[in-house]
Amino acid sequence: MTTNRRAVKAVIPAAGLATRFLPATKAVPKELLPVVDRPVLQYIVEEAAAAGITDVLLVTGRGKTSMVDHFDRRPDVEQRLEEKGDLERLAAVRRTSELADIYTCRQGEPLGLGHAVGTAASHVGDNAFAVLLGDEFVDEEQPLLPAMLDLQQQTGGIVLALLEVAPEETSRYGIASIEQTDEPDVVKITGLVEKPSPEEAPSNLALIGRYVLPGKIFDTIADTKPGAGGEIQLTDAMATLLAEGTPVHGIVYRGHRYDTGMPLGYLQTVVELAVKRPDLGSEFRAWLTDFVGGQKG
Repeated sequence: MTTNRRAVKAVIPAAGLATRFLPATKAVPKELLPVVDRPVLQYIVEEAAAAGITDVLLVTGRGKTSMVDHFDRRPDVEQRLEEKGDLERLAAVRRTSELADIYTCRQGEPLGLGHAVGTAASHVGDNAFAVLLGDEFVDEEQPLLPAMLDLQQQTGGIVLALLEVAPEETSRYGIASIEQTDEPDVVKITGLVEKPSPEEAPSNLALIGRYVLPGKIFDTIADTKPGAGGEIQLTDAMATLLAEGTPVHGIVYRGHRYDTGMPLGYLQTVVELAVKRPDLGSEFRAWLTDFVGGQKG
């Protein structure tokens, strides 16, 4: 019987400059770019809340205070909606402030994902916690995080999210060396290789932006020297814990992942979720079909 506590806190690193989306992100954080009528960040916080996370820390940077504002109450807006009798939108606005307790800390300069996670040490303490990258989320009907939190509670170690990718895509990701276990889609991770060529990749299982980590990762991050790109890499800290005997497992995700980190992926996400909306999908799908059919070449 395990004595580990299931993680109830999440850290969302969101201090990046989002240069790929300039000039749109000059004044608006990439995490607040809308996907239909909700910003990317809200989908991520909703994913965490649905998994039982009650405490979310946003690691922010200059010009990103509006991310915290999004989860505040807006009595003026709520009053106007109530007076108009628009109860559906009223409930949607109120829901943002009810998802979880939202906190923030500042990453003074972008020194890497490991550094960003390390800034959460005083807030998280010694407890296990989740890390959710701020530009991707999964289909709410095919959750990933609950299984990761349960597995970390059982093992007390590190749990990573893995996705099968085509061999020619391994050079875009961190790739895991693995051993199979008796549980379907649960693997033991024996090593991590950053962006290998297809010929050198130990598997086709890529790390995606979900981690569940033990609190002891913070001391390891503090001792981690800058690595690739001159930044403090979370992968390097995890590799150190693995070498020291911390169990590291991965869950292979079979659901649908939305990646908004690049303009193409962002646009694909908007379209995919728009066509699934019961209030918009039918009409939007018909328009989209006509539009695509009318394109030449």
